[in-house]
Amino acid sequence: MQGSRFAFGPFVLDSAAGTLLRNEVPVAIGYRALQLLAALVARPGEILGKAELMDAAWPGAVVEEGNLTVQIALLRKLLGPAADGSQWIATVPRVGYRFVGAVQQLGSARRPLPLPDKPSIAVLPFINLSNDPEQETFADGLTEDLITDLSRNSGLFVIARNSAFVYKGKAMDVRGIAQDLGVRYLLEGSARRAAGRVRINAQLVDAANGDHLWAERFDRSLEDIFAVQDEVTGKIVQALLGRLREPASRRRPANIEAYDLCVRARKLMDDSPQTAQEAHLMLTRAVALDPGYAEAYRWLAMNHWMGWVHSGGPTEPDRDAALELARKAVSLDPDDAGCRWVLAYLLAYGRSFTEADAEFARAIALDPNEADTWAALSDIAVLAGRIEEGLEYIRKAFRLNPFPASWYYLALGQAQYAAGDYEAAIETLRRDETYRTSSRRFLAASLAQLGRLDEARAEVELFLVGNPLFTIGHWASSEPLRDAATLEHFVDGYRKAGLPE
Repeated sequence: MQGSRFAFGPFVLDSAAGTLLRNEVPVAIGYRALQLLAALVARPGEILGKAELMDAAWPGAVVEEGNLTVQIALLRKLLGPAADGSQWIATVPRVGYRFVGAVQQLGSARRPLPLPDKPSIAVLPFINLSNDPEQETFADGLTEDLITDLSRNSGLFVIARNSAFVYKGKAMDVRGIAQDLGVRYLLEGSARRAAGRVRINAQLVDAANGDHLWAERFDRSLEDIFAVQDEVTGKIVQALLGRLREPASRRRPANIEAYDLCVRARKLMDDSPQTAQEAHLMLTRAVALDPGYAEAYRWLAMNHWMGWVHSGGPTEPDRDAALELARKAVSLDPDDAGCRWVLAYLLAYGRSFTEADAEFARAIALDPNEADTWAALSDIAVLAGRIEEGLEYIRKAFRLNPFPASWYYLALGQAQYAAGDYEAAIETLRRDETYRTSSRRFLAASLAQLGRLDEARAEVELFLVGNPLFTIGHWASSEPLRDAATLEHFVDGYRKAGLPE
């Protein structure tokens, strides 16, 4: 999956690792040139337009076409001629470029993840068998809920939903997926929803030998969907552990439309102001339809918090609203680990540290497999000056969620910067998963600390396009900083990079 490598002639390109080898010897290649080469070799023989290539190498920036010409010339010089004397990259006049050499896609260079010391499972995205493509949301919600239900059992190791959904719509053998994720068991299934009925097929596979441990079909009224989820979860736990170990029951939504809206909204929960506004409308509607739906309140709380911290907008109203919504979510479903970690996170940002620490501990006790809890806890620990602890937490989050949301990379890059490992932070923060987000502020600071001021200021310029109200003062006043040396270290990097005071 991610981290695919490409071989052509004497070269092997690994764009995820940021390396180019010639006869197994590393080649010095700049970041922009590597991004261009990765875009070209991923689609050999195809014509890639100039605009598409510039977006690959300078995402989110407006640059002169001459920059592309310069980088292509550098690439040609670096690669040299192919065996037949021709150029690897052909110019298509007035249109763009294409890669003309034979390319072989190699498997991932990632080392296989070791299996945990407990039964490990990933729930693959359920296939929507309905004629209506709108029911895709229902199938996705079913998958996500099963992941949440299984993850609450401390006897299992459960891969998070971000990583499971990497495989949506992709054909791969179960053994390859299990190796990618470092698990032994996979749950596969399909769902069909129509005329108030739902049909679900599910099967549990041992990826080590391909054996089917359990399979069943459920044909029920749509009103029974959450009971079906509970039944599927129970049977999987029984198959893997030999007996049922029931955690405290979750409160289920009472309104299926509210449920659908929440499933749609949580896919939009990143730090893009545009998608955050769309998610806000969906979640507000979900709460209106089902005032007892804890998860909708939880995500609405995060939606308010993202506006408070990232947009530079009015601090107190958004902070108070976020915290009130998070407390409401916990009051509605005190046994939901997701609601607990969100409350803990917001309490920390409100500097109620004792209460925050207690809520984080409760969230972990309820669901030790909730990767988001560990990633959020990493952020809080690093800004408290407990940097090694923060690094340990974010590594744990990545193991549970090997293909996570962009903010995991932000948390990792922040921790690496705090530890003074600037090169590692730059590598992390330039990954495609996080590069276009607000993590650029940490990238700029890391570059500045290494004296790469021109690069740092270019990143600041791009960052401020998406975050025009950002100031160092607002950041320092809104972050849960508990350690003066850590604060000074971040502020020093920001100032060197040229971020506004």
